[in-house]
Amino acid sequence: MGLYPEIEPYDHGMLDVGDGNHVYWETCGNPHGKPALVLHGGPGSRASPGLRRYFDPAAYRIVLLDQRGAGRSRPRASAYDTDMSVNTTAHLMADLERLRAHLDIERWLVWGVSWGSVLGLRYAQTHPGVVTELVLTGVATGSDAEVALLTRGLGNIFPEAHERFLAELPPGERDGNLAAAYSRLLESPDAVVRERAARAWTDWETATIPAPPGSVARFQDPDFRMGFARTVTHYWGNDHFLGDGNDEGVVLRDAHLLKGIPGTLVQGSLDFGNLLGIVWRLHHAWPDSELVIVDEAGHDAGATGDEALLAATDTYARGAPADERQV
Repeated sequence: MGLYPEIEPYDHGMLDVGDGNHVYWETCGNPHGKPALVLHGGPGSRASPGLRRYFDPAAYRIVLLDQRGAGRSRPRASAYDTDMSVNTTAHLMADLERLRAHLDIERWLVWGVSWGSVLGLRYAQTHPGVVTELVLTGVATGSDAEVALLTRGLGNIFPEAHERFLAELPPGERDGNLAAAYSRLLESPDAVVRERAARAWTDWETATIPAPPGSVARFQDPDFRMGFARTVTHYWGNDHFLGDGNDEGVVLRDAHLLKGIPGTLVQGSLDFGNLLGIVWRLHHAWPDSELVIVDEAGHDAGATGDEALLAATDTYARGAPADERQV
């Protein structure tokens, strides 16, 4: 079973969401099908055409967008004069609501990958009446503990790469929140400082999160590299703009708010996020969820993970519940 065939949007546009921002959106598949919203990762990545292929185009009205500052949305985060103070989790959720109203959608399934899973979970917790189901992969919850693991804890596993990562920071900035320290470099008025910081940040990500070649290649684009690094560090350095700053995080704390929303979590067993047990705890705090563990897979759950994601969207298209299973 492979992904659905490649398709093109039947409609697209730029939505004025305020604060000088215009968000790119597109719709694919069946205009009268079950609405599904796709949330890309990063934060600061983009909605790639491949994400359309996780849905039966005859059954779904598939909605994709490039989040503020990312991809085809304007202004880009890569531009030094782009105001990042109006790019927060609350702003992104408000954008989703504007888009839902613009497309005249009452409720929709929410599909998210990596950072998109954080955004999707919090959106469902704060707007439960508009989310029919959640399908999430490379699951994260945006907690301080996850940021600390990914920026510092993995230094014990990748010491040489981490040494290079730290070396780009001034000595006085190598303790504490490393994402916040990098964010300060990426806001420097010196373009050379910003470019060195963006490259060092994406080099560290490439070293620690194995990804398909196409995903790594995007970091060779200076514009994408800058926008991605600036957005990720902006969010990670500010508790993902989720609130209380405790290690466990708001999303896991508020898992009970997902009651009544069916969900599928597809997770590689070797994803470093599993070192904290957060996905397992989220699943057990959310009785309406199923957890699919993909053995010997990392943050990208690979072909077996794709099969599980397709099974989930196919199941939800029929309106049937899914069963917990291990792949």
